[in-house]
Amino acid sequence: MDTKFPEVANSVTPEKRSRGARVSGIDRALQILDFLQAEMKPAGAYAVAKAIGAPLSTVYVIIEDLVEKSLLQRRSDGTVWLGPRLYHYGLAYAESLDFLNVATHEMQDLCREVEETIQICGRDGDHMVVMAMADGPGHFRVTSKVGSRVPLNWTASGRLLLGHLPDRERLEVFRHASKVSPTGRANTNPEALSDASAAALRERLSIQINESDFSVACIASPICQPSGECVATISIVLPEHRVVQDRDRYTNAVRMAAERIEATLGWR
Repeated sequence: MDTKFPEVANSVTPEKRSRGARVSGIDRALQILDFLQAEMKPAGAYAVAKAIGAPLSTVYVIIEDLVEKSLLQRRSDGTVWLGPRLYHYGLAYAESLDFLNVATHEMQDLCREVEETIQICGRDGDHMVVMAMADGPGHFRVTSKVGSRVPLNWTASGRLLLGHLPDRERLEVFRHASKVSPTGRANTNPEALSDASAAALRERLSIQINESDFSVACIASPICQPSGECVATISIVLPEHRVVQDRDRYTNAVRMAAERIEATLGWR
């Protein structure tokens, strides 16, 4: 199965923009949905219109239509957010993915085995996105939830997701995608990140500690198609001191979980 995780992008192609063609209502609706998904917070019609470069009157009309069809929902302050109908579409799509079904099952098993939070992550443009998650049984909780998006250079998974790319392409992505993390500890050097990314994929292991959140570590292993493309990762998110105390236990467990996913899908 050819598994791809589409990158968030402007729905109107450069060809359409360059020839001055009139943008269709569907394209505008997709631009609005893409903008809200990228922002990960409600927005008003004016902010949406400014961001997508559309007339405010046009955006008002499309928003009203999307709200009426439950593709958007209006908040009490007048802003709009993604609507419940999209959730049902997402559930139907997720159920159709053999990959996600297999990965989620393995995620739950790994969570019971190591008793820590487990995530399945994919790439969304310049970001890593959490696709599925199982909370560990203890009191330790992580801030990232399903749907969370963070820059690729902040995470162990982000580095793995670029590891299969040609050197030049991988370096270019890190050049424009790398951001300073909240802790200030995430590497932003494109050359160093590119080298680390390729090495992590070869070793089928990537570890980050304190790069995106203080006292939080992440140990990730890639899920690769037969072509070698890393389409997703499975990772253990845990307090940093536990990595120091029992590193081999966690690294072995996450590597084996990734291998089992690939084997079940016939990719190994």
